[in-house]
Amino acid sequence: MKIALLQFDTIWEDKQKNLSYVSDSIDKLDRDTDLVVLPEMFTTGFSMLPERSAELENGPTFHTIQQLALKYQTAITGSWITEEEEQYYNRLYFIYPDGSYKTYDKRHLFTLSGEQKVYEGGTHKSIVSYKGWNICPLICYDLRFPVYSRIVDEDYDLLLYIASWPDRRIFAWDSLLKARAIENMSYLIAVNRCGSDPSGVEYSGHSQALDPMGGYIVEPMEGISTCTIKLDKNMLTELRSKFNFLRDADSFELK
Repeated sequence: MKIALLQFDTIWEDKQKNLSYVSDSIDKLDRDTDLVVLPEMFTTGFSMLPERSAELENGPTFHTIQQLALKYQTAITGSWITEEEEQYYNRLYFIYPDGSYKTYDKRHLFTLSGEQKVYEGGTHKSIVSYKGWNICPLICYDLRFPVYSRIVDEDYDLLLYIASWPDRRIFAWDSLLKARAIENMSYLIAVNRCGSDPSGVEYSGHSQALDPMGGYIVEPMEGISTCTIKLDKNMLTELRSKFNFLRDADSFELK
């Protein structure tokens, strides 16, 4: 599977400029790209004022990204602020090349910034099946909670994180991503934003891709960057067959 990672400086709460950047970037990709991965809240930045930017599930951002998926025949994933039944969600969309989609609502809300005061947390994981791959998409702060991302009965092949993770804690980002790839024997792709926001928070990006043993396929990227990689499903199958680490894992119940 050929995957593009788009790391960019999100313009604060300016949906049109951010969507234009995404559109222009996708237009420059190879036409055989299977999946495009965008950062968390890529249309606004990590805003705690959802009433200014929230959209219904089938709102303008959804239709723009859906049309890009249809036009370029590629899947696209990222999150934006969604309103449903008068509640706000940090909702990831995985839009398929045919325009259909699946969603995942961020489970772990970032209490340090008060995210839990304005957004509703998700209640379940979502495994996305695409081109023979099972993908587990998660969002930013979810990275700090290994039980929630733990693979069960090899239910996914690719662990996917999108984020607005600040530079001042980037060492934790790099370290935890390696741990998640290794402990789950999974490919891992992580896409973070770069730049800064109006509150002065700096983002260095460090979007990256890891193999199932925790080695870098793409080393942490700095600044505005786009890269495309290919993942090998056969290598994953061979590694999991050779090493029985997953079969030796503890069983547990998530509540």
